[in-house]
Amino acid sequence: MKSIEFLEENGVDLQSSLGIFGDVETYNNNIGEFLVGIHTNVSQLIKFLEANDLTTYQVYVQNMMNDATNFGFTKLASIAKEHDEKSKAGDIYYISRHINDLIDETNKTIRLIQEYMNDDETVTKTTEEAPVNSADAYRDKTILVVDDSNIIRNFVKRIFSEKFNIGMAEDGEEAINIIRANMDNDNIEAILLDLNMPKVDGFAVLEFMQQNGLLKKMPVSIISGDSSKETIDRAFTYDIVDMLKKPFNDQSIKMVIEKTMIYKGMGM
Repeated sequence: MKSIEFLEENGVDLQSSLGIFGDVETYNNNIGEFLVGIHTNVSQLIKFLEANDLTTYQVYVQNMMNDATNFGFTKLASIAKEHDEKSKAGDIYYISRHINDLIDETNKTIRLIQEYMNDDETVTKTTEEAPVNSADAYRDKTILVVDDSNIIRNFVKRIFSEKFNIGMAEDGEEAINIIRANMDNDNIEAILLDLNMPKVDGFAVLEFMQQNGLLKKMPVSIISGDSSKETIDRAFTYDIVDMLKKPFNDQSIKMVIEKTMIYKGMGM
């Protein structure tokens, strides 16, 4: 890799990123995931725009916005934020006119990362430790992270894996299967749940848990890039513990996990 100053010289807000990742080594260990993720996200954005599916489009553009913010690519994050807001408003005219701006900035970001990594080829996706099979019950005390962003899942895993088993789910459907498999044990200590995911979203997970009386047995805190009043109000109609806005850092996620586990320990 090139020196980290290379990124700063090219406008990357590295100081903000290190507030999230903690150090340069952790940043470097995760930037390959980001590179793969934006490759995937931009192709999905085009696909769902062509299908006039702005609901799913928003899921992917919000992921791009959050990940770009985490890694300090502020211009890409700003453009993605505009698309997030316009897709939420159903403004397909704006998005169609400006999709090329998003694609161009994504390509600039990809080239910058490749040069930083000294790799002109598409980076092979980093292999993460395989999550527990959704059909299996956990045998150890577990924090379940439900988020379609591999970066977020690995970020949480890095912080807590020395003390807890880390379960992972990429969408609400997988999460519900895992929760169902663990209904008869007491091993899920806390769930960190994203709300805005493709296929089955976080609200469907909350609804399943509420219907089965699981929100005290497996306490949930929300991690989400959507901090609109409507979303917050809807989330707190369920018996969740807390809600943390992305991007977050080590300290804030540790505080949320501690609060969530205290909630379970009190048997509230």
